[in-house]
Amino acid sequence: MKFQRKAPTRGSAGRKRRTAVVTASGIAFLGTAAATVLGAVSAHAGTITSLTGQQAAPVAHGAAAVQNNEWGSSEPESIATSGNAGFTVVNSAIANATNGAPGGYPSIYSGCHWGACTQGGLSDHPVPVQKMITTPGTARTSWSTTQPGGNSAYDVAYDIWFNQQPTTTSQPNGAEMMVWINHRGGVEPYGNQVGTADIDGVSYTVWEGAQSWGDTISYVRNDPTTSVTNMDIGPLAADAVHRGYIKPSWYLIDVEAGFELWRGGTGLATNSFSVSLSKQATSGPAETGQGTVQAPAASSTPAPSTPAPSTPAPSTPAPSTPAPSAPAPSTPAPSAPAPTSGISLQAVSPQPTSTGTATNATVAFTNTGSASASNVTLVVQVVNSAGKVVGSQSWAGANIAPQSTLSETYGWTAGPAGTYTVKALMQSSSGQTLQQANVGTVTVS
Repeated sequence: MKFQRKAPTRGSAGRKRRTAVVTASGIAFLGTAAATVLGAVSAHAGTITSLTGQQAAPVAHGAAAVQNNEWGSSEPESIATSGNAGFTVVNSAIANATNGAPGGYPSIYSGCHWGACTQGGLSDHPVPVQKMITTPGTARTSWSTTQPGGNSAYDVAYDIWFNQQPTTTSQPNGAEMMVWINHRGGVEPYGNQVGTADIDGVSYTVWEGAQSWGDTISYVRNDPTTSVTNMDIGPLAADAVHRGYIKPSWYLIDVEAGFELWRGGTGLATNSFSVSLSKQATSGPAETGQGTVQAPAASSTPAPSTPAPSTPAPSTPAPSTPAPSAPAPSTPAPSAPAPTSGISLQAVSPQPTSTGTATNATVAFTNTGSASASNVTLVVQVVNSAGKVVGSQSWAGANIAPQSTLSETYGWTAGPAGTYTVKALMQSSSGQTLQQANVGTVTVS
């Protein structure tokens, strides 16, 4: 396992730059609001639209947009779309070094990209992170791709954006969460490798890099794939919250899916893409599938960019009404989780260790209570002397029977010489820390 690899600096402000929207007549202009962007152009299925440079165009009757987004290269590169929720990289002569920034990110998105918004869905209903991590299935996405391989160097990645407020007309000021479902050509995410995570049955390697406006967190699948179906964004966001990179008070405003191109990429394609919000995610009248780009509204009048973004659906709409007699039977959090003393360090091997040595820290989580601890997340962290988490691993969906112990081992590649603290946490499915403890130290020579 590589650890604390310093990735090359990528231009954060221009990394996913604001794109132009191209009209049917070929005139390009910068989109500043959903009404402006979507009222000026209508893409029709079956009509092939070619996009180059920073051009973009709405698809799926405005419920999504396709953008070429070549921001780090001047080589010839273009994509084409038929107006459905998909596109193909028609040609790409991008030839950037794989240890630097990519040349572009041709992609499709639903939501608001630097103030250019699609119709309905996240544009009208930005989703509070707290709701995503407490209500499973609040925001889901599906994506099918074609990946030709060859000598190209690229990733196949979601780019999911969080903002501190429900709307923004420029760079989001919260966090960027990427989900790499595949990559080839030796490319790696921005930042440093900080741990691993098992989320909804998928194993990820986790990377993080600080930006001037927030953090970029990348979840890289250890079992590459060409498609995902109904991926719940909430558990991924919950893991990032656990790590301190996203705050529950922020909002999900944009989901993008595409290909960061370092070299070549001709033939890469998005076959289908959707983002679905549950009824609980919408503040106005909702219906099954609202926000899904595969079933957009047919109205020719575009929806307002953000009609009421500052008033998300209240989590308790009638606080003056007394709670029902059995208010929380559906909450899966354990009724009697183990106290702090129920977490202990079993072993660190080797101890002491040396820089660059593979080191295992095994922690025992014991439920000393009389009720089962159900659907909890177990976390092991390694913290340096400055208090910074330099490595971690989490295990979601754990169940610990009363008076039972579950042991987990985190494999860490030792960093620079010094003394590190091993910290363990037990968290509910909503991200609440139920217990935590500094369980031991690791000496690195």
